[in-house]
Amino acid sequence: MPYLTKPLFLLFCLVLTGECRNHRHRVRRWTGTVENQKHGTSYAKKPPDVTKSRKMKTEHLLKVDDHDFTMRPAFGGPAIPVGVDVQVESLDSISEVDMDFTMTLYLRHYWKDERLSFTSSTNKSMTFDGRLVKKIWVPDVFFVHSKRSFIHDTTTDNIMLRVFPDGHVLYSLRVTVTAACNMDFSRFPLDSQTCSLELESYAYTDEDLMLYWKSGDESLSTDDRISLSQFLIQKFHTTSRLAFYSSTGWYNRLYINFTLRRHIFFFLLQTYFPATLMVMLSWVSFWIDRRAVPARVSLGITTVLTMSTIITGVNASMPRVSYIKAVDIYLWVSFVFVFLSVLEYAAVNYLSTVQDRRERKMRERARSQSLPCTCGISQTRTMAMLDGTYSEADTNSLAGYTEEPMVPEEEQEEIPEVPEKSGHMVVHLSVSSESTTTKKKKSLRALNIIQNTHAIDKYSRMIFPGSYIFFNLIYWSVYC
Repeated sequence: MPYLTKPLFLLFCLVLTGECRNHRHRVRRWTGTVENQKHGTSYAKKPPDVTKSRKMKTEHLLKVDDHDFTMRPAFGGPAIPVGVDVQVESLDSISEVDMDFTMTLYLRHYWKDERLSFTSSTNKSMTFDGRLVKKIWVPDVFFVHSKRSFIHDTTTDNIMLRVFPDGHVLYSLRVTVTAACNMDFSRFPLDSQTCSLELESYAYTDEDLMLYWKSGDESLSTDDRISLSQFLIQKFHTTSRLAFYSSTGWYNRLYINFTLRRHIFFFLLQTYFPATLMVMLSWVSFWIDRRAVPARVSLGITTVLTMSTIITGVNASMPRVSYIKAVDIYLWVSFVFVFLSVLEYAAVNYLSTVQDRRERKMRERARSQSLPCTCGISQTRTMAMLDGTYSEADTNSLAGYTEEPMVPEEEQEEIPEVPEKSGHMVVHLSVSSESTTTKKKKSLRALNIIQNTHAIDKYSRMIFPGSYIFFNLIYWSVYC
């Protein structure tokens, strides 16, 4: 162990001596540089890095920290005027069911806040984004009767703040708002609707903030490409008035009014034409044989169900209002025409059944009271005629005979005998003398149309189309 101590001590001394030499060399090098600079040795100076230079903050430039921006400008003094102008970017949708509309617009405010004034040799304004808005005072304008609204935030919040050296401020933001619109559907779909978007200060009355249109009617600008599928935009205009709240006072309110007129062509194709065709289709049954019961019944039921479907489809896309709309009048009148055509066949079928039953009873009565003269007709044909199943050939065979009523046996003696003409025979086709009375003849003439079911269809072919055309003339002259 003593033998190792001496070599280690010598090694430590050598390392320490080398470190001292290196230190003296470094000190000599730096001192030489300083001496060279002292003797006037010139070196090229590098330009300063502007990116690393410290600039004045926005808060310091606008003196944001030196003022209390929770209070309005000129607090305690007269009302601050705030001008407003709007540029409508798009009118997105109109909902009849919810009775509202959706609009996207650029909302701009103009006012003067001397607390934000700054010195500028070029008299140029400074533009900021939405981060500075939270640190200064801005008008608290909101949309009256709005259901939903939001400020666009793609890719950042669509807010712009521009401050001028004299303290004038421009505050602009891009907003989409859904607001209520009181619509009147009494003339739907031949109607025009007027909707309004209302702007108002939420906290400041007219004594603190005076809200006005900056350039009158020119404060509202629209894009010429704005269009809607169901409406024609007729007019945009602005108005302003005072709104009163019993608990807070009077407020300035601005209105953006626009008038919409509905396109009728869509409803002509989807509602009016199908309803008219269904009514015309129901008239086809008047030309179908009354004995074709399945054909006429199925046609009537089909038209009635189709009209019910059309009415249901129209009402499904409309609010449940308590008054009658123009389209309701047309559809329900058309439904009544279709339903009456079904009732018309029901009446024809019923009267046909009654007439057949009456004729059957008359034949049975004739058979029980007296037998008609066979007049040389074979027994087979006679029985067929008695049963009422005679053919057209049988009736043609009696064309040459005259028709006279049967007379009771008591009255036969009083009636003088009439010589029979050659080639003629007397055929007794009536069953009693009651059918020959004057009263019977008058009653039969009065009920001729009712008993003749072919006449009912014949008159319906003229009455139904004529009445429907008359209704259409009145309807379109009133609502167009």
